[in-house]
Amino acid sequence: MDPALSPAGRRAAAIARHLTGALPPLAAAAALLGPSPCLSYAPPESAEPAPAFPPAELRALLDGHHLGERDWVFRVMEESQLFCPRRRGGDGGRVFVAPDYNEGKEAQREATMRRIAHLARRGVFRGWLTEPGADGELRKLALLECLGVYDHSLAIKIGVHFFLWGSAIKFLGTKRHHDKWLLATENYDIKGCFAMTELGHGSNVRGIETIATYDSTAREFIINTPCESAQKYWIGGAANHATHTIVFSQLHINRKNEGVHAFVAQIRDEDGNVLPNIHIADCGHKIGLNGVDNGRIWFQNIRVPRENLLNLVADVLPDGQYVSMIDDPDQRFAAFLSPLTLGRVNIAVNSVYISKVGLVIAVRYSLSRRAFSLTPDGPEMLLLDYPSHQRRLLPLLAKVCLMSSAGNFMKKMYVKRTPEMSKSIHIYSSALKATLTWQNMITLQECREACGGQGLKTENRVGIFKAEFDVQSTFEGDNNVLMQQVSKALYAEFLAAQKKKKAFKGLGLEHLNGPTPVIPDKLTSSILRSSKFQMDLFCLRERDLLKQFAEEVSLHLARGESREKALMLSYQLAEDLARAFTERTILQIFLEDEMNVPSGSLKEVLGLLRSLYVMVSIDESASFLRYGYLSRDNVASVRKEVLKLCGELRPHALAVVSSFGIPDAFLSPLAFDWIEANVLSTGSH
Repeated sequence: MDPALSPAGRRAAAIARHLTGALPPLAAAAALLGPSPCLSYAPPESAEPAPAFPPAELRALLDGHHLGERDWVFRVMEESQLFCPRRRGGDGGRVFVAPDYNEGKEAQREATMRRIAHLARRGVFRGWLTEPGADGELRKLALLECLGVYDHSLAIKIGVHFFLWGSAIKFLGTKRHHDKWLLATENYDIKGCFAMTELGHGSNVRGIETIATYDSTAREFIINTPCESAQKYWIGGAANHATHTIVFSQLHINRKNEGVHAFVAQIRDEDGNVLPNIHIADCGHKIGLNGVDNGRIWFQNIRVPRENLLNLVADVLPDGQYVSMIDDPDQRFAAFLSPLTLGRVNIAVNSVYISKVGLVIAVRYSLSRRAFSLTPDGPEMLLLDYPSHQRRLLPLLAKVCLMSSAGNFMKKMYVKRTPEMSKSIHIYSSALKATLTWQNMITLQECREACGGQGLKTENRVGIFKAEFDVQSTFEGDNNVLMQQVSKALYAEFLAAQKKKKAFKGLGLEHLNGPTPVIPDKLTSSILRSSKFQMDLFCLRERDLLKQFAEEVSLHLARGESREKALMLSYQLAEDLARAFTERTILQIFLEDEMNVPSGSLKEVLGLLRSLYVMVSIDESASFLRYGYLSRDNVASVRKEVLKLCGELRPHALAVVSSFGIPDAFLSPLAFDWIEANVLSTGSH
């Protein structure tokens, strides 16, 4: 070694000799550096086993009704340039439809209105408010679910007009309101919105501050926004397009407050100009739903005719006398909130549909995308062949299938409603709206992550869905508040049964009339998959939590707390009870659907889905261990069973997502040839 070299020079010389000696002959080096075969896309259908059951039969079970009408409205959207069709993957690629989220909010809002006008011309809304009967209501719900798959803004804009404004006119109004506004609403001659929420009051509707004072001389109501916290807020349709609104206000007659009532008020003229003494401002840009023009409204002593009070529940006679068919103020208030029930039903079932879209995309991608290999020279493995990936996606698949059944149950209950069913419908819709929308956000997040960086691309839908559907957790009722209402209702049922010494009836609570279920000490795989064991365990949890909740509330009452504060202080048990009620309800509904399926391959897959739902529900809830329903060993057995069930469901994954009935155009490039979709000519914009 040259002693004249510096330490750095000597190190460089040593590295050079090392590298030179390690180099192979030129020919060998060329071979080593030669190109390896490029990755190629293989459709999942080319490698996956043929479906073990007819996907069409599973779709009929999950969609539940109006399959033909769903397919029709999907085609209506696919065939129109208004729905932004675009081809991905060159001339031989696929066409996808989705809104252009790169547009500003004003452009998105106008695009939403153009789409609504097109759907109206195609007859999509025909009979939505004017045709009676349960079948027509179910058809309306089915079509709106499909419209929501295309764009949440589209579904919400339509939902506000028909399900909130329209339902208020139909179900809170009488013949004079029906004759004047129902057909005009159905034909979009007028555009309605629903002004309930205020800056200072959302879930607590009783506390709203807008005032409607009756003027018996003029036979008019004077509607006023008395303070800034009373401004109507988040009113969908108000900022740009609505011509009329339902105004929820405190009714004052002769200085007496009769509580919250609903009034019809016109807010714009036929040319779209805001009427005098009404001020409207935009709520601004949002994290999602920018195709909906949410606005704020202030009323400065506007006058509306006495006849504009929606008077099915209560009325004001010309001389100012207040009359009502419901004497109890609480029951009267509940009746005024009834339009919200249909909104909750729609939100819940729509969230299930969106979870399905995310899962179709993520599962199909996981059946074509490979990563790593088990041996140095072996082929890379499909993502869904990794047990960890199965554990991420397949339980979500099970949950969305069971929640589809729950959504169908809720819809059919709603369209066949009677006055006696109002309480049950409120409890079910509250529990399922909260649970299904929460689950939708969990599903979308997991699907986004399961798609890696591709899940961030707006065109691949899953990521943008997270922003678009986040609002479902808080509108039409904050989910946490709704679940507290469920627990309060169950507590009331418990007290009534005790006081009257009568058996429980309704809400699936009949299991409380029987003996306490006994859970085996050692749980084998066959026991864990037994529907009897599954129902027994879920019923045991619900029974015990209801008893504990009632006892804790009673303890607070005995210490001098008010009923409301006692319930508030018991919120931890209330949360666990509401979840127990909802999960038992979902399982019970699916079991009834499963029992109606004849023996065969479909029934076997339904059993796998059900068992996976139950095992994952146990695995993800601390309540089974916390309250002692299962031992540590049995909880460990459940965890192992989850992995076994995922492995058994894995061969059916493609068939299950294929049964969801989502047309290819409403998925994304990631669900198909994602390599071709990203070639320079199509992926560089």
